[in-house]
Amino acid sequence: MLDLVPVRSDQTTGDAIAASLSLARVADDLGYRRYWVAEHHNMPAVAATNPPVLIAMIASATSRMKVGSGGVMLPNHAPLVVAEQFALLEAAFPGRVDLGIGRAPGTDALTRYVLRGSNAESADEAVTRFPEYVDDIRTLMSTEGVELQIGPRRQPLRATPSARSVADMWLLGSSDYSARLAAEKGLPYVFAHHFSGEGTGAALDLYRSSYRPSPEHPEPRTFLTVNAVVAETEEEARRQALPNVQQMIALRTGAPLHPQRLVEEAEAVEMTPEQRAFGHSMSARWIVGSPEQARARVAELASTYGVDEVMVHPVAGAAAGADVRTSPQRETTLRLLAA
Repeated sequence: MLDLVPVRSDQTTGDAIAASLSLARVADDLGYRRYWVAEHHNMPAVAATNPPVLIAMIASATSRMKVGSGGVMLPNHAPLVVAEQFALLEAAFPGRVDLGIGRAPGTDALTRYVLRGSNAESADEAVTRFPEYVDDIRTLMSTEGVELQIGPRRQPLRATPSARSVADMWLLGSSDYSARLAAEKGLPYVFAHHFSGEGTGAALDLYRSSYRPSPEHPEPRTFLTVNAVVAETEEEARRQALPNVQQMIALRTGAPLHPQRLVEEAEAVEMTPEQRAFGHSMSARWIVGSPEQARARVAELASTYGVDEVMVHPVAGAAAGADVRTSPQRETTLRLLAA
């Protein structure tokens, strides 16, 4: 599953993190294979700003599933910093860490430039040099590290002094750019179907058809992400999906963003016919329904796109009066889907 650590209108950041830790424990107990956290900045409804910190917290609170980033937005960071962070995580939780890397900044222009030291040229260069930075991270995280020539002497450079294993690396994307790059470098590839929902089949086909085997990954490996709300009935699932539908409408239309509404707050909002139509077209690509409908839809997605895994992003809203340190409806989505 994918978690953006949503912040509801009744929550503090601390409450939202506690709710995600509770959700992670549920996912671990139910047998989910992976738990990834995103990187977004300067958004009032998203507390997932720092994947390595969240990964350490979630991995400490769970015992079985892999924990990773979906993803680290590489243009925001120096490659050595990312390599050090994930080498350290892999050392602490060997065999349980995934490094998912994205090329988009995942934030507004102002925050992007602040992250890169207020240097617009540096931020743009980081996007251009993305393929090189991916290679840098792979080399720096390796157990051997690298040696660099500095004037007359050679100096070793490693992400961590005594690595015994390396975090699994995945490339993320919602277009064919990362599909091509992942195929070229022999890396696993994830399509952000939950965000885009368009071009999924074409990107995955391109990845598989042009894949170049690597020692670590002799065969192509793919999955896609999808928004999901599962309840006892389809009607209730659509009701619980409404807060996230409204949030996505605001994001896509440039409207002011706000903490995620409670279900009752979302129901009280008067939406225009255009907003309703837009919301319906977006959520049609989600998994929204009863347990039987949801499980059938997951199987259909896996079959249609030929992916090895499906990653669900549970987006059910919370009801008024819910414990602010939990996400009851999101937990229910995981339970009903896994039952």
